[in-house]
Amino acid sequence: MSLQKQRDLARIAAVGSVVALIALCLAWELVLAPLRTGGSTLALKALPLLLPLRGLIHGRRYTYQWTSMFILLWWAEGLMRVWSDAGLSRWLAGGEVVLATICFVAVSYYAKWTRPSVLAAEAK
Repeated sequence: MSLQKQRDLARIAAVGSVVALIALCLAWELVLAPLRTGGSTLALKALPLLLPLRGLIHGRRYTYQWTSMFILLWWAEGLMRVWSDAGLSRWLAGGEVVLATICFVAVSYYAKWTRPSVLAAEAK
């Protein structure tokens, strides 16, 4: 597989996992297993995920770099709720951990594959 195809796949995985994570967070806290009946303000945790979305879609390397650290907040929150919650909420937290892990791996590889040294070697 060519390096360009690998970068495209990493970008699709990163954008897809962030969009899926936004949808999961909203569905989880508003409908599926909210902390309070009728929805929870914890659904607002999905809003910061909108910050990197434009840069991820446009393939901006700097956005991929800081998103690799940013996404760890959702990974840690999901891991804590896997450990502390029960029932459906535990499964949803597991999904959050999986999506955050996919995002972390995808943005890390995209940032690696778009290094100036890699791009220069590819141009030769």
